[in-house]
Amino acid sequence: MSDPPKPPVVIKRRSLRATLAYDGSNYAGWQVQLRARTLQGVFEQALHKITKEEVRATASGRTDAGVHALGQVVGFSAKWRPEASVMAAALNASLPADMHVWGVEEAPLGFHAIRDARSKRYRYVIHDADQPDIFSRLYVWQTGHRLDENAMREAAAYLLGEHDFASFETAGSQRATTVRTITDLQVEREGERIVIEVAANGFLYNMVRNIVGALYEVGRGARAAAWLDDVLAARSRRSAGVTAPPQGLFLAHVDYDQ
Repeated sequence: MSDPPKPPVVIKRRSLRATLAYDGSNYAGWQVQLRARTLQGVFEQALHKITKEEVRATASGRTDAGVHALGQVVGFSAKWRPEASVMAAALNASLPADMHVWGVEEAPLGFHAIRDARSKRYRYVIHDADQPDIFSRLYVWQTGHRLDENAMREAAAYLLGEHDFASFETAGSQRATTVRTITDLQVEREGERIVIEVAANGFLYNMVRNIVGALYEVGRGARAAAWLDDVLAARSRRSAGVTAPPQGLFLAHVDYDQ
């Protein structure tokens, strides 16, 4: 008498999250677009190659064209049996050289990379020497003249804490509120570069680049440090300075409860 047929192996869908670094220079931003190469599109293609299924990936932030990441967090669910670390190795074998997965780990069921984020940290790099550094042009804002980092640091202090950051939001994104809390805002000089790091419980569209643009106005001597207080009070984008270019911006880190 033959043995009864074995039941099919059921592979359960798992919630996973990847920590991802990328050079955004050659992409039209994170979000999938028609007729444009995007980071999300390339990442999802790699997931499809590995899992043989259509997997939708959600990043903690939809970085714009030319913006980079050191620690973007991407959530997705897939039918995957091996250890999560195997997924990381498989992704790195499938992704192009300008993308790298630091690791993949199990996430709570229903994990959402945007909604579950508790805080984010961004880094912005300015190269303010008189002569350009052509080899870093895709990763810094080259101002062509020296800035006063001490004045910029003084101005940055006005932005710490909870404020209405409407003056630092570029139009194009509907938000329930423009109130955010900046928990850390540092301005440090490293040779011919000024590194600005900002951490907050959330960011408005182009908020970091607009903050950097305002600090730049102070750094070049066009505005006093206290001007930032007036900009906050105005609650109007027209009251602030220029928008810093995208290539100097890096998503550095995303914090979650777990």
